[in-house]
Amino acid sequence: MIDLDEQNHRQAESGTISGRHVARRKMVLRLVAAFVVGVVLGGFGVSELRDSRDQRERDAAVALVALPRSADFGGSSAQGSIQLSGQLTLINAGPAPITVRGVQAEMPGAAVRSTGQPRLLPPGGTGQLLVELRFECSIAFQPEPLSLRLSVETEDGQVREVTHLVALVGSDWERDAKSMCDPHTTTTS
Repeated sequence: MIDLDEQNHRQAESGTISGRHVARRKMVLRLVAAFVVGVVLGGFGVSELRDSRDQRERDAAVALVALPRSADFGGSSAQGSIQLSGQLTLINAGPAPITVRGVQAEMPGAAVRSTGQPRLLPPGGTGQLLVELRFECSIAFQPEPLSLRLSVETEDGQVREVTHLVALVGSDWERDAKSMCDPHTTTTS
């Protein structure tokens, strides 16, 4: 006796097994595709995050050079001290634009404060800041440098205080101040 149903039964079982294999393969391919897409998107996200962090660091960086310049914009003298108006040259050596909002400094015999408007400096740019200078003629020009405190606004909108040392000895400020101090420091015999 030949059972004709047996062959149809085996074909049905093999069709179910092959359908399961196809379904598993599709599921594995979907998982692999989802994994690859996740890796690509994750790599892109990490790269964007790193770029954003680097940009924030560049925007917050301040590299500033300050040089005393002319102090011959008028002045006054009284009892061994003088007051002058002058300039401070600023150079932005950093990677992003900055705005120098003001400057001040004080040491025995010398004081400096800005009187002009804030100065926007592009990277590599220079500018002048108007300053008021006060010197005690007898002690102002010591070998110690003057520590300037500069208020600087960076590209990220943050205001930071930056210090920069400048030598008064040998500077334009010393030359211009000494010409006004000399009449006060000479003594009569």
